Amino acid sequence: MGRHRKRLEHLTADKAYGSKANRRSLRARGIPHTIPERADVRASRARKGSRGGRPPNFNATRYNDCNRVERAFNRLKQFRAVATRYDKLKSRYEATVTVASIVIWLHARPDRATSRSVG
Repeated sequence: MGRHRKRLEHLTADKAYGSKANRRSLRARGIPHTIPERADVRASRARKGSRGGRPPNFNATRYNDCNRVERAFNRLKQFRAVATRYDKLKSRYEATVTVASIVIWLHARPDRATSRSVG
């Protein structure tokens, strides 16, 4: 019988994936996407004038959310054990990621009093 096919609700990608072929393929499959336009493509379209076509739709809010998630993963990767996956067992690796997340959360808590803040 096979597995059920799932369609993406939305794709958010970096500028590197903004080629015409990728965008055309996504439109053909009916997948909405948020991909920023590269500066050279924007300049090329401007040079062509009215023949350059319309700029692709871009939802800045959705892209910023994606960027926030990416930065969170990059913060996790600052922990060597997370980045290199030193622990090969799934349960130990999950524990390592959990501990790293707790450390990040503790450092980012705005309600904690610091030594510099005098009340």
